[in-house]
Amino acid sequence: MGKKKYKKQLLKSLKSLGESEYLILKSMTNLMIQRELKKNNITFKDGDTFSFKDNIFDYSEDKNVRSLAKLRRHMLKTMNKLVVKNKFKDKEIKFLS
Repeated sequence: MGKKKYKKQLLKSLKSLGESEYLILKSMTNLMIQRELKKNNITFKDGDTFSFKDNIFDYSEDKNVRSLAKLRRHMLKTMNKLVVKNKFKDKEIKFLS
């Protein structure tokens, strides 16, 4: 495999990891909303926004949410290592932002 093809395959892998990371974040958020926010009788109306820090998932009562948070953190670290080791330029990885 040539150097360009190898780099292209790495970028495809990073894109897949980025998409997976987003889906994990979405799943963790939905799980928390379905379980913990309902348990504490917290409701939202149309147009309401909800902001939080990433570490909110680490303190969840739900062990599944905590496990997903750990996996997501590991994925983000791995993605960062791939970017740094392979010296990708910002324009090559703009899909990760």
